[in-house]
Amino acid sequence: MRYAVLVTGPAGAGKSTFSNALITHLHTAKRSAHLVNLDPAAEADSFEYEPAIDIKDLISLEDVMSELGYGPNGGLVYCFEYLLQNMDWLEEELGGYDDDYLIIDCPGQIELYTHHPFLPSLVRQLNRLGLRTCAAYLIESQFMEDKYKFFSGVLSAMSAMVNLEIPWINVMSKMDLVTASDNDAASGRNGIRARKDIARFLDPDPLLLVSAPGSREERTERNSRFHALNQAIVQLIDDHPLVSFLPLDLTNPDSIETVVSHIDYTMQYGEDEEPKEPHDLDEGDFADME
Repeated sequence: MRYAVLVTGPAGAGKSTFSNALITHLHTAKRSAHLVNLDPAAEADSFEYEPAIDIKDLISLEDVMSELGYGPNGGLVYCFEYLLQNMDWLEEELGGYDDDYLIIDCPGQIELYTHHPFLPSLVRQLNRLGLRTCAAYLIESQFMEDKYKFFSGVLSAMSAMVNLEIPWINVMSKMDLVTASDNDAASGRNGIRARKDIARFLDPDPLLLVSAPGSREERTERNSRFHALNQAIVQLIDDHPLVSFLPLDLTNPDSIETVVSHIDYTMQYGEDEEPKEPHDLDEGDFADME
């Protein structure tokens, strides 16, 4: 059985960094993992590991923009349309991998996950080829600085989950940048905040994040006239509690292992595998056991 993890999320969420860290962690655990680059705009120096499969070998955003005169977003859409028209190329590239963990680094254009049909079509093709797939959706902790950005992040995650319809986990990345010390060189760009300030967004009660009607906060809010709309959005999130976030600190191996364990669980990693005989049973101290 082959496994594929789609690493998704908005630009700047840390997808490539997470992909590299995930491969390093899997290699440390003696597991076979390979990087697949699906971002036609990715720079070669952004990868710690050379991609085993690279969409830029088929088509690149730079070529599309220069030859067809498209802008970045239109060019990216064209690249994915071209990929779907040439799935035989991807099928041939995937043919050499068996019982492997494929980490698929996806682009950062959020519309690809929320309403375009490209990634759902790609997932169906991967399933047809016998790959068990799931997605990890990353949102950076520095983004979750207030309840309005929280609403935005949760709704984008919900939209992507509904669009792709595959096993899914949500990850709050860059938790190592969350600090309460103003002397820390890694202090967040949005101000000093402790982990307890971010923790309320990991698995929160959405109704607690809306100003109570008639409260001082509601009266002083700059856009308090949108309170009814905020209440409706929060009620939607509360009625469909699909989203919670796993904190990811890449400086902490236990944090990475927790995320890997959740990914394994969502894909039922190893459920269909037969036990493998150790290589040294036929030699050394075990030779006399035959």
